[in-house]
Amino acid sequence: MTTRDSVTVAVRVKPGSAKVRVGGRFEGPYGPALVIAVHQPAVDGRATEAARRSLAEALRVRPAAVTLRTGAASRDKLFLVDGPGPLIDARLRRLRDGSAE
Repeated sequence: MTTRDSVTVAVRVKPGSAKVRVGGRFEGPYGPALVIAVHQPAVDGRATEAARRSLAEALRVRPAAVTLRTGAASRDKLFLVDGPGPLIDARLRRLRDGSAE
């Protein structure tokens, strides 16, 4: 979902990964989700925080522009990203789907 100044991004987090990676697609409960693999374990919100920061870096926004909407205790999450919707949408499509179309 996109508004002029924010985008809701569905994410599938893979905690405890050997390699940090942002990219790929997962058909999750919120629709097509961006896959984010992080080193941190799924304990005390550490994986969620690492995913939030990784998402911000990948979308080239400041970490404070990314907030968790739902999914604190789940691998499937929704983040709200503040910023220009069309630009964020294009970056998201490139990361999730491999295209900017």
